[in-house]
Amino acid sequence: MRGIILAGGTGSRLHPATLAINKQLLPIYDKPMIYYPMAVLMMAGITEILIISSPEYIDNYRRLFEDGSEIGIEISYAVQPAPEGLAQAFLIGADFLGDQPAALILGDNIFHGSGFIELLASARRRKSGATVFAYQVRDPSAYGVVELDAAGMAVSIEEKPREPKSDLAVTGLYFYDNRVVELARRVTPSARGELEITDLNRMYMELGELHVEQMGRGYAWLDTGTHESLIEAGEFVRVVQNRTGMQIASLEEIAFQQGFINVAQLRKRGELFAKTEYGRSLLALADKHSGLKR
Repeated sequence: MRGIILAGGTGSRLHPATLAINKQLLPIYDKPMIYYPMAVLMMAGITEILIISSPEYIDNYRRLFEDGSEIGIEISYAVQPAPEGLAQAFLIGADFLGDQPAALILGDNIFHGSGFIELLASARRRKSGATVFAYQVRDPSAYGVVELDAAGMAVSIEEKPREPKSDLAVTGLYFYDNRVVELARRVTPSARGELEITDLNRMYMELGELHVEQMGRGYAWLDTGTHESLIEAGEFVRVVQNRTGMQIASLEEIAFQQGFINVAQLRKRGELFAKTEYGRSLLALADKHSGLKR
């Protein structure tokens, strides 16, 4: 399986903060926003990742991550000339995906919770169909909304409905089998001129193959598209990290736990960030495992 992070868009809801920088490069407390979706793909065991962004910002991501080898993964880059819908990611990434299944995550989504790795593993184990992750929200009309039957399968999915049929919002994380590029090519522009991810998901639903992983109590899903939500996300990360002493979206820690890098590589990254709590946590982890052979 290969992963795509869609980090394009104009970030107009965050102007003027995003007039000169891509939204997904803004900090969420102590890390760039894109660290959080990158962490999700890495927790799912995905080591080949494509970052899609606007032409004027793509080189910033190259400077941030280079080829990904420092954290034990392979990162490729592609340009989205204009934001024309989430499903466009599969057309841009068609050559990168080849005949592989795909995971897509939006660059401004943050996920956290005990058991989240198990949810990701459950989605990845499915050999066919698509999986979306649903989260109960107070105002579902602001999101894509999925309705489930008694067996937990999707029976309807709508984009920002005036009269939602459920309170389950579809989050910005999607898993697909290797038919996704073929099906994405059949998606036609919506009334707002975009290739809607909801239309792609509806295709899988009509095939009886749209699975839904529900994120219940104990999970956090944050969409950082406004100034208020940006502050809330940063405060959430700050509080959790300060209370627990554990980092959220520490890419090197995840890479070490997944076996992508060894303890020497972990220590090297910790030394790079040694003046920060982020780096000190990596060094502490390296010290803890320095006697173990990997």
